[in-house]
Amino acid sequence: MLSQFVGLNRKLSAALDRALPEKLRQDGNGTFLREVLPHAVQAHDLVYDLGGGSQPYLSVARKSELGARVVGLDIDAGELAAAPAGAYDRIIAHDLCTFQGEGDADVVICQATLEHVPDTAGAMRAMASTVRSGGRIFIFAPCRNAMFARLNRVLPENVKRRVLFALFPHKGEGHDGFKAYYDRCTPSQIEALARANGLEVEERRLFWMSSYFSVFVPAFLAWRLTQLLFYLVMQNDAAETFIYVLRKPETRM
Repeated sequence: MLSQFVGLNRKLSAALDRALPEKLRQDGNGTFLREVLPHAVQAHDLVYDLGGGSQPYLSVARKSELGARVVGLDIDAGELAAAPAGAYDRIIAHDLCTFQGEGDADVVICQATLEHVPDTAGAMRAMASTVRSGGRIFIFAPCRNAMFARLNRVLPENVKRRVLFALFPHKGEGHDGFKAYYDRCTPSQIEALARANGLEVEERRLFWMSSYFSVFVPAFLAWRLTQLLFYLVMQNDAAETFIYVLRKPETRM
């Protein structure tokens, strides 16, 4: 019964959303996976996958095809150990907030990880220390000011997990449900931290879509209205999610 109710409301929410400009209906994580990351890794690159744990971005087959080397860094050694055999050439069980890299990465991937660290400034320092001169950092994260992020910060952990997995059963199969902090996790704050660590913003994409409120049409309509009000006050910092491609400038001799 619940699944039928949720399914009907999601269909109605999607129908209502079709009246909005396409820009407001684009999914950030899907865009990151379909349009951004496929061009990120080149042949023989050294890739650091930050927070990928048991689900690294590159499949074993794609990694082999590219001849890439992948380092997996995650705070949870158990998550790293559960990754497919051959996915990582090296694993590092370490807190990203305090990690010190060796400046050897061609590509750093940080997908849906920054919201889970309590010190985003430390995480950005770690990423800047990991990537080589001329290398790039690819980030996808939800924004601290999104309504779902605000709720995530105030609801008790056990309550929000029960609600999340009841309404979105498939999310129990991934990395959803981990404790989130959203520390300094807005576009303006990410850009300020990037500049402070000597990184250039090569690309920025902001997204205004999330699926959490689509399960109940009145909540969905209230969310869209609230989102508009947030935008009038905070502009880009009212985005639901964002993508950044950061580059470490070449060292001049």
